[in-house]
Amino acid sequence: MSETKRITLYGAIDSPFPHRVRLALEEAGATYDIIWISLIYDKPEWYEQKVNVGVGKVPYLVYGGPKLNPGDAPSPETVQVSESLVINEFLADIFPDAHLLPTDPALRAKARLFAQYVDAKFLPAFAGFIFGLGTPVEGLLAAIEGLQRMLPAEGFAVGEWSIADAAAMPLLMRLNQVLELKPSMIKKDAAAQVVEALASPRFARIHKYIADNVARPSMAKTWDRAAIDAETTKRIERLMKTGKLNSDLTIPVPVQP
Repeated sequence: MSETKRITLYGAIDSPFPHRVRLALEEAGATYDIIWISLIYDKPEWYEQKVNVGVGKVPYLVYGGPKLNPGDAPSPETVQVSESLVINEFLADIFPDAHLLPTDPALRAKARLFAQYVDAKFLPAFAGFIFGLGTPVEGLLAAIEGLQRMLPAEGFAVGEWSIADAAAMPLLMRLNQVLELKPSMIKKDAAAQVVEALASPRFARIHKYIADNVARPSMAKTWDRAAIDAETTKRIERLMKTGKLNSDLTIPVPVQP
């Protein structure tokens, strides 16, 4: 794939997973189109019927073909990739000069292990805490501490910025966001404990890591706090009424503390 083709990303503004891909695209300096998909009230039928067929999740990336509009079906001749971590590996391959992954094999392995930890350990603790699914304060903090232990003394997940950082930061940003929004399904004392702990010396390294990522232009271009707050608030309101996290996933209605 020597010539870069048109890139179309399907995403949802409040979801951390398309955010991962947008960070990688921005770091690569790529030109791309975004088609926004609502996961809350009105996910369009055409998306699951014509684009991410039978699945309907975001992100979904189309590489090649003509410009796409909402409702269009991508050409079967295009490359189509789902799952945020897989998409970002694909982007690392088609934008080698952007160094989205290190060239050193040991560091590439470390980057993948970091991303794997995010999805296997931090993501379940994060979701379990913010959606009131039973993750205790120390369970969440232990997962963050595990992430912190994987960081080098300075810099990003593997020294220079990589897609390992794109795996973690959308979740870390949304954790801070939700703690500030103070939704009713999180006990006030639990939220306060997490906020206090994250501001303590115990988490000084992860605090610096977040600040370093926030300072990058890629985060400034992809983190629209007002828009994300609006969608997150809608999601929380629906969750408290119906137990629906998105159009595909329903959990027991959280008990308000």
